[in-house]
Amino acid sequence: MERTIYIAVSIVLCALVLLGIRWMSSPRTAVRGNRLSAVSMLAAVLLVLWTEKIISLPLLWAGIVIGGAIGYYLAVRATMLQMPQMVALLNGLGGGASALVALIEIVEKYAAMAPFNRVSSQLALIVGGVTLSGSIVAALKLDRRIAQRPVVLRGHSFLAGGSIALMLALAAAALFAGNSPATAFSVAVVLVALIYGILMAIRVGGADMPITISLLNSFSGLAGAICGFTIEEPLLVAVGAIVGASGLILTQIMCRAMNRSLAHVLSGSIAAYQPGAGEAAPESEEKPETGEEISYKQILAQARKVIIVPGYGMALAQAQGKVKELFDFWEARGVEVKFAIHPVAGRMPGHMNVLLAEVDIPYDRLCEMEQINPEFATADLAVVVGACDVVNPAANTVEGTPIYGMPVLKVEEAKHVFVYNLDLKPGYSGVDNPLYKMKHVRLCLGDAKETLAGLLEELAEALA
Repeated sequence: MERTIYIAVSIVLCALVLLGIRWMSSPRTAVRGNRLSAVSMLAAVLLVLWTEKIISLPLLWAGIVIGGAIGYYLAVRATMLQMPQMVALLNGLGGGASALVALIEIVEKYAAMAPFNRVSSQLALIVGGVTLSGSIVAALKLDRRIAQRPVVLRGHSFLAGGSIALMLALAAAALFAGNSPATAFSVAVVLVALIYGILMAIRVGGADMPITISLLNSFSGLAGAICGFTIEEPLLVAVGAIVGASGLILTQIMCRAMNRSLAHVLSGSIAAYQPGAGEAAPESEEKPETGEEISYKQILAQARKVIIVPGYGMALAQAQGKVKELFDFWEARGVEVKFAIHPVAGRMPGHMNVLLAEVDIPYDRLCEMEQINPEFATADLAVVVGACDVVNPAANTVEGTPIYGMPVLKVEEAKHVFVYNLDLKPGYSGVDNPLYKMKHVRLCLGDAKETLAGLLEELAEALA
């Protein structure tokens, strides 16, 4: 009877988790979906504790309370800018937990485990270890604790390939070893998996972090599912598979958005690019040096359709509040304002959407790249805030560069373009942006909060 109840409730909980993920695909229902999935996961944990007759163990409840308090503290303290680091860290902890459970299972009863469970335990160690260390490196890169550019060591590919071969050899040896040797081999597997995770993540550049985070999210779910096979817990298998599949689907979507393969991203190919190699950006006409202020005010006064392009620089400057002021100013005067959202504009999928939703930008004004690109040609003004690679026309013209062939926002087609970036340095790709040299582009360099405040003043004067 208990088993029947367990299976029935498990099916319902899995369906609720799937529904929550479905709701998360829309900004309007994302909060509701997140809450539903969280409550469903808590119910799943309690169900397993009840099924295994350990729900009354004080140590488990102490762990839940302490872990919940730490998680709540971190979530409350984390700003929207720190959310990518937070997500990466949580991915890593999920993979690490799966590896730890598998290792405990090996230590306690490896000799009595069936061959299938032995294989799954080794796989859980590998995937969990790679997820843990890879996610920590990703979090450190996102938090600027280590270099965000790709880091390629001498003989990097050899070291990575050797780590994979060594992991598989150690795991194979553990399968046929007794209890004590198997434990030693398994610990070695985890250590090598941790090393490989570092080697994998450290050569991924900051521009590719959205893809990497999606992949590591998939790995965390996969590690949980594999661990579920090890301890023979079907609910963990099902929920882990859901997380793994959803993460993999999102990874594929992000790769398509960048027109790149996953192997290309993980190879850290950006690091191989040397500025100037294969680059033949056309020289632009010189910009006028006088009379600009008047023409800019005329542009602002006459603009009836404006497209705002947010980028990671907006997140760094925490300038979304100023962007909202701009939006409200134009809206109040009947100007059509839309936002162009590139899939990899931030440091995790949906980063720009979250930041803009934080300041109450209407969801229906956030337009995806395929939807908004045809509208740049009819826009009077495009305002770029902290974006570089995602608006770089070189992606369509300069072969041999990391962004060649990557779909970008066609801001150069707007009648006028105002760029509010910190400086003229290339983005993470290292490719110079010819947009900055175009005659109809105005550059306003500096902290986005300050430069956008200047734009608001110009607007007030122009429309006074």
